[in-house]
Amino acid sequence: MKTTLKLMTLLFAMLVISCGGKEEKKKEKFSYSKKTEPVEATTKKEDKTPASQRVDLTSKGVGPIKAIELTADIDQTMAAHGEEVFKKMCTACHRPNKKFIGPAPTGILERRSPEWIMNMILNPEEMVKNDPLAKELLIEFNGSPMANQNLTEEEARAVLEYFRTLK
Repeated sequence: MKTTLKLMTLLFAMLVISCGGKEEKKKEKFSYSKKTEPVEATTKKEDKTPASQRVDLTSKGVGPIKAIELTADIDQTMAAHGEEVFKKMCTACHRPNKKFIGPAPTGILERRSPEWIMNMILNPEEMVKNDPLAKELLIEFNGSPMANQNLTEEEARAVLEYFRTLK
């Protein structure tokens, strides 16, 4: 029994010695991804103004309106009619003084030409397809296209006059 115990102890000691004590260097495993060193960007990111705040008074847009003459005085009767039309047809998506589903019309004449505004009211589908600014607005407002309310030119002109009263 003593011999068996000594033999077992010896075998155990040899097993421990043969398995331990060596430090293996870990080899780098194979990887499909390329190792790239970080490259510093040489181009600066531009400070891009959102389309709703960008000023573009030269574009007339795409549609039937080619030129509009605005008088210095606001036609209050026409503006009142435009306010009624706006409240009836546009308030589902627009609020006069704050961003909602669509942009707020307050100060729009300081950022867009009257022709562009009229064409957007009368012809929103073509504007979104062919006008770069209208495309950017569509993206900015989460892809919510402006619905064509089928307003007449007189109604759209009244809404434009109402927009002139918003400060």
